[in-house]
Amino acid sequence: MKNIKYLGLGLAISFLNLSCNEEFLNTQPLGEVSESAVWADAGLAEAFVTDLYSGLGQGGFSEQALASLTDEAIFTHPGRNINTVTEARSNPQNPGWLDGTRNWPNMYNSLRATNIAISNLSDPQFPNDGGIVDRLLGEALFMRAYFHHQLLRNFGGIPLADRVFELGEDTYALPRNTFAEVVDFIIEDLDRSAQLLEGRDLTQGRADEIAALALKSRVLIYAASDLHDMATASANSDVISGFQNKELLGYTSGSQADRYQRAEAAAKAVLDKTSGNMLDLTEPLPREEAIQTYINNSLSRNGGENEMIFGRYFLSQKPETGGRHGLHNGPNGYNNWAGNTPVQLLIDDYHMMDGSEFDWDNEDHASAPYEEREPRFYATFLFEGAQWKPRSSANQARDPRGQIQTGTYEVVNAQGQKVTHFGLDTRNSPIEDWNGSYTGYYIRKFIEPDPNFVDQNTWQEIPWPHIRFTEVVFNYVEANIALGDDEEARNWLNKIRFRAGLPAVTASGEELWNIFINEKRKEMVHEEQRYYDARRWMIAPETLGRQPNGISIVGTLKPGAEVEIYRYDPELYDYSYEVIEIDPGKENRLWLDKMYWMPISFDEMQRNENLIQNPGYSN
Repeated sequence: MKNIKYLGLGLAISFLNLSCNEEFLNTQPLGEVSESAVWADAGLAEAFVTDLYSGLGQGGFSEQALASLTDEAIFTHPGRNINTVTEARSNPQNPGWLDGTRNWPNMYNSLRATNIAISNLSDPQFPNDGGIVDRLLGEALFMRAYFHHQLLRNFGGIPLADRVFELGEDTYALPRNTFAEVVDFIIEDLDRSAQLLEGRDLTQGRADEIAALALKSRVLIYAASDLHDMATASANSDVISGFQNKELLGYTSGSQADRYQRAEAAAKAVLDKTSGNMLDLTEPLPREEAIQTYINNSLSRNGGENEMIFGRYFLSQKPETGGRHGLHNGPNGYNNWAGNTPVQLLIDDYHMMDGSEFDWDNEDHASAPYEEREPRFYATFLFEGAQWKPRSSANQARDPRGQIQTGTYEVVNAQGQKVTHFGLDTRNSPIEDWNGSYTGYYIRKFIEPDPNFVDQNTWQEIPWPHIRFTEVVFNYVEANIALGDDEEARNWLNKIRFRAGLPAVTASGEELWNIFINEKRKEMVHEEQRYYDARRWMIAPETLGRQPNGISIVGTLKPGAEVEIYRYDPELYDYSYEVIEIDPGKENRLWLDKMYWMPISFDEMQRNENLIQNPGYSN
């Protein structure tokens, strides 16, 4: 992806093994390149390595988001196999929704390509002019580490793809490597990648030294977590305790504190080499500036691009699924599809402007739940009365102000009678009601806010953050809390809070840990963090297993008020808010401990009799 943004991901190279002696039979077909020619030419070799990035798919901008497998969101549309996961019905015959970036065969296909590149670049047939061989090899090593880490965090220990397998070699007889062996292999690749890429200024979308070090930080903080310390995990889960091959899931010996020390050092190495956006503050940003800063970070612009360590970029001229994030998730009243909508559980975890918790038992909070919330709330969600973009020309007469409408309201008709107006962004809307939110909310984050940008028919250019700087800060904070250095943890956690317009915290111990969990939940929302964090911290039974909920809003005209075309206006309306559970017929969530990992598919188990299935699943 020479800057994935500019080169794209569609390149494919075909290899021909020609054996005939006749000259006319040796003529190379147009549009195809022999394997030997690829690895004898720097430009073709670079094209091959560029194509390795196609294994990243659309990043997290698939139509179905990983957020909807967690207590962040619910997926609006039926029949997509999301419920199989959220209702803990995953099994080897039907694991549930897995996009290409978490899919076992897809990742191994990508690993095969990385090994071809690594093998050929390790014995280059073209000059290392300008260090091009070193750079391409460093990128290929990074991608091999990335694909292995995707398999590791979804399935546990897996068979290592550490080389190009020879013709006739029985790759379907390989056993699973231990969790520790896979971690060590990934770290070795990343260390070598970082060394080869050191000091290189690469275009956006390509892996560089900082990306390698940041991924190392993620892998090591995951490895140090409770889920992968078998003594801790076994004490917290009968499913894990009864599993006979715990070495596939984590560490059966050694010190968890030592593993946290490695994670702390890996994160600090990144913090010492680079910085994010506005993390040098000594006091909270003003409210409006904090809102805009979080928006900038999400859009990767106006300083927010400094947050991006490794991203997937898009061009409007090259239509891709990832450029339709607004269409897939925006409000139906704007002719969008409302795919992954936030649940009330998430909304309620956002604090008040003064840093105190939101509380439905507080009368002031309950009567105006969207007032005086912390800045990230307004940068992340679309909610009742939120100012958004102009409606389409066909619908502007229904809402001239461009305000989100997720409730039901009284209006006065032409005959002077009070009638019910269903919000334009509800499932009773006159505009694409089948695409309305079940929860009463929409995601704003990662959606182009330009009022002239129409999500319905335009491709946005907002990149997906595979890794951003603030994630590494959280890794560092987490490791320091685990190691008992609360002062250092607070120092860095408060840097994030100040940028978000929140006051400093002074807590320590378990209280600090809980604040950290909440802070990461909000800052990294919809960035595919919660899915893995809730599992590795082993808080999933209390979080991911909760039934999703939403909000019911009713606007009643104040005495003497007359409104013909609804608009959000507390001067004219009395609003009531009631938290509602999503009908279990839509989604009936359940947590079972087998869901700490995805099952290895029945087909893979049939192909390879040496594979051991993950705990809690039968073959």
